[in-house]
Amino acid sequence: MKFMKLGSKPDSFQSEGENVRYVPSDLATDVIVIIGDFKFYLHKFPLLSKSARLQKLIATTSSSNEDNEIHEEDEIEIAEFPGGPASFEICAKFCYGMTVTLNAYNVVAARCAAEFLEMHETVEKGNLVYKIEVFLNSSILQTWKDSIIVLQTTRALSPYAEELKLTGRCLDSIASKASIDTSKVEWSYTYSKKKNLDNGLRKPHAVPRDWWVEDLCDLHIDLYKRVIITIEARGRVSSDVIGEALHAYATKRVPGFSKSSSSIQITDIAKYKALVGSIIELIPDEKQSVSSSFLAKLLRASIFLGCDDETGLMNRVGERLDEASLGDVMLYDVDLMQSLAEVFLKCHHSEEDDIKAKASVAKLVDGYLAEKSRDSDSLTLQKFLALAEMVSSFPRQSHDGVYRAIDMFLKLHPEISKSEKKRLCKLMDCRKLSAEACAHAVQNERLPMRVVVQVLFFEQVRANSNGSSSTGDSTPEITPASRSTNTEDDRESWDTEDIKALRGELASLRLAKNQQHENSKGKLVKGGGLGVSRVFSKLWSGKERGGEMMSSSGTSSPGSVNDDSKSSSSTSKKH
Repeated sequence: MKFMKLGSKPDSFQSEGENVRYVPSDLATDVIVIIGDFKFYLHKFPLLSKSARLQKLIATTSSSNEDNEIHEEDEIEIAEFPGGPASFEICAKFCYGMTVTLNAYNVVAARCAAEFLEMHETVEKGNLVYKIEVFLNSSILQTWKDSIIVLQTTRALSPYAEELKLTGRCLDSIASKASIDTSKVEWSYTYSKKKNLDNGLRKPHAVPRDWWVEDLCDLHIDLYKRVIITIEARGRVSSDVIGEALHAYATKRVPGFSKSSSSIQITDIAKYKALVGSIIELIPDEKQSVSSSFLAKLLRASIFLGCDDETGLMNRVGERLDEASLGDVMLYDVDLMQSLAEVFLKCHHSEEDDIKAKASVAKLVDGYLAEKSRDSDSLTLQKFLALAEMVSSFPRQSHDGVYRAIDMFLKLHPEISKSEKKRLCKLMDCRKLSAEACAHAVQNERLPMRVVVQVLFFEQVRANSNGSSSTGDSTPEITPASRSTNTEDDRESWDTEDIKALRGELASLRLAKNQQHENSKGKLVKGGGLGVSRVFSKLWSGKERGGEMMSSSGTSSPGSVNDDSKSSSSTSKKH
């Protein structure tokens, strides 16, 4: 930190009690200056030699005393003094020629106080105003961190700092340094992000584009907002760096920004509401200036605080819903998630250009519904269907996520009717389930029997198509779903997270089923103990039941077997 020493005499100011300051001398003090609760017992001559304002005040006071009674000491009371007693003491010491140290923390207060006391060159050459200006221009405002400290101090000294253009000069200094070519940055700055490593060795030092963002995070939002606007006005900093600065500021200043806001106790809602509102206003218009995750967290905070700009922010989040992660949206209620999905649909109505984005949103909604299903109070059947049906037409490589969501909902809502279960299962395409999901579904007592048959049928068709191509045998053979002959390339298309979750539950089911079937008369399914016998016993129990399973002419489910009725019928007859 830069500093400047003024004066050469020892500092002889002394205290008497808490609020009295005086200068011991052979000469009696002849003026009392009252600043707030403090009294300064001083001498007129050193003060009058440098302060035009004190000259006027003492002259007025002396004239008043002559009209009334004689006082040994003139008394001057200044109700509002910039910087308070501390800044007045700096000016008084300068008048006495005592040593005074100026730095980034007190220079603005001293400058405002000197201006208030009119300590200009017209009173005496080399006066305090001139010396402080030299220090500011040649040292303080040339230094990165000192400029930030000085800017912080201007807030408590408004409107004096504004009138003297001290705030504006600090803003210009900071903005010019933040906008400089990174190759020319030679001063110290804070940067706590992990450095890139190359084979265990640090790469040669390079100044990152966002080198300045952390140092501004301690600024009050009013000053921070003005700094960002000033930096943007220069046009040399890209919007994504501005976005990174806003993200760093929100992370540090907004309570609970990186976790659940509902768990944070906030005493001053109005303060943080204004804070979040200002951050939202500062987000650049460019779409990729900030991450979708940042927008999602900001929306969560704005809703919690009751900010006024929820709609505009919600539109930005919904437009980029395909970029959000499950963790970003899990704290949203179902109604908000549905509103975000509606915004996404409006922005991505094209079928060809948005396939990847829609697939990402489909996966996000599937995961969201699976997790929200754990809370039986917040997610009703109607809300589940409303949200799921909004993305039902979106492309998916796998329907494992849909199956997981449906299964989780059925598990925690056993009271729903058979027709409601059928409506839920219409969301799922049985032909797009992985081997693991099929194996799980075959044993799932919560699924309607018709759906279980569909799963078996399509898994068998897939297995037979692979087997017939290699053996030439066109006669299908019923094999367990767990023995599906998927290639490695096929498996890569499935969602590994869904498979992992299903595989864990499947392991438990297999243990129970193996134990259950050991003593049964039916044939034990080889390789995994799948409960196929349960299906077959019901499937071929009668023509009426079989017709219900394999025809179902009234359904429009993508997983329905209507389109393959011929194949289904022939296969059924063979077996």
